[in-house]
Amino acid sequence: MKSRPGGAALAPLPAGLLAGLLSCLLALLSAGPSDAAPMVPGHSVALSRSEVAKGADITVTGKGWRPGALLMLLVCGESNPELGVIGGTNSCANADGQAVTTDDKGSFSKVLVAAPPPKPCPCVVHVATVQGEQAVVDTELKITGHPEEPLPASGPGKLAVLTEPRLDGSGSLLTWFGAPPARTLVFTVGNLGSGPVKDPVFQLGTAHGVFAPQWEDRQWKGTIQAGQKAEIRLDFELSPGAHGDYQISLQYAKKLLATEPWGVDRPWGVTLFWILLCLVVPAAVFRIGMVVVDRLRPRVPRRSDQARHRGVRLPDVTVRLPKVRRTPAEGPPPAAPAPDPGAAPHGTTAALPWFTPDSAPSENHPNRP
Repeated sequence: MKSRPGGAALAPLPAGLLAGLLSCLLALLSAGPSDAAPMVPGHSVALSRSEVAKGADITVTGKGWRPGALLMLLVCGESNPELGVIGGTNSCANADGQAVTTDDKGSFSKVLVAAPPPKPCPCVVHVATVQGEQAVVDTELKITGHPEEPLPASGPGKLAVLTEPRLDGSGSLLTWFGAPPARTLVFTVGNLGSGPVKDPVFQLGTAHGVFAPQWEDRQWKGTIQAGQKAEIRLDFELSPGAHGDYQISLQYAKKLLATEPWGVDRPWGVTLFWILLCLVVPAAVFRIGMVVVDRLRPRVPRRSDQARHRGVRLPDVTVRLPKVRRTPAEGPPPAAPAPDPGAAPHGTTAALPWFTPDSAPSENHPNRP
């Protein structure tokens, strides 16, 4: 061993310690970021048995779901975990489905009957959320005794939207009075895959405001060959009296293809109807009340009613004759003779009993002054 002048000698490192340090350094260099980061749990579904007979019971368990989520469990045919349920819920045994709610940790366990679906196998256990954010997990299941056929030549992710979707249609008079607003979503898709796509099933979602969309399956009848495009028209409607800001979403094979906003006008006809109802009903009640009061109050006889019972009385008519004026030359009018008590009625002059026509005094009578 050599030593430097004025210094201590350097002792060599043991061979075992040097080998350990080199192995630790190589392990740190080979470790990637994924080895240090923890794995985030997702939606998972497990079956108690992967192969069962028709009508047998299987236990379906799941983890990693949203706490308190409502899930639907179905046995579906013509499906696989990669493609999903090709024919939509029409390929599932809907009558034998089960519903389950996850616990506080997002887990569940439910017994499901392996009922034969209307479509041939390959079959899956389809688990999907009913409300809120959509989540779907398909787990392969083999049903003994159920027919099995190869899947049609179509796959997910092969269709792409080529044009901006639009909403066709307009409101009517019935919509103005609260009828369900209806529209048609029109868009063009192209088949970017190598095989044809037959009768694709789209998911159409409607969301109001900040709420999660409500999804519905819409199947388009037709075949889109590889490298071709087609115009798709999907009809849908909202609930009666719906108004406000809506968002229409379109997805295919669990992939969101497009979203389209839709502002629905308020049904002002309903508001006008209630305003008129508030005005007409009180007026009608007031009129009916006045008629009832008029019928129930005691009747006082009027003058017209009294005249109807006594007979009609004609008004008195006074006739005045014109006055005759005499001129001064004529003199005063002769005095009217005093009425004689013995005179006969009706203006006839009767003869006096003590005079006779021969003994009446004449103008030359000596006793006459």
